[in-house]
Amino acid sequence: MGDREQYLRYQQDRTVLGAIGARLDPQVSRIRVRLPRSLAELAVAAWNREELGGIGEESREEYELRDDAAELALIGLAISERGVRDGEEVIVDVDVVQVAAALRAAR
Repeated sequence: MGDREQYLRYQQDRTVLGAIGARLDPQVSRIRVRLPRSLAELAVAAWNREELGGIGEESREEYELRDDAAELALIGLAISERGVRDGEEVIVDVDVVQVAAALRAAR
């Protein structure tokens, strides 16, 4: 039973994390970022790409790859809708969720 008790604590931790997220959400929904134009163009290309075929059974790693690709596409959507070129950079307000996904992918 001792091994499972930690998961009860983890569930409680997730509840607290969710409560923190609920308080933070209205405070930090979008963050203004500057991206090199080349990366911005790749993100927009991910948004514009049409994936053919359905999604079958996936491993955890495949799911995580697809999820990261979706976050990149959402950054591309933001750039398409509200990005502003500034020389060789693009300035755009990006949802904090996509910022977090990009930071996780960088690690």
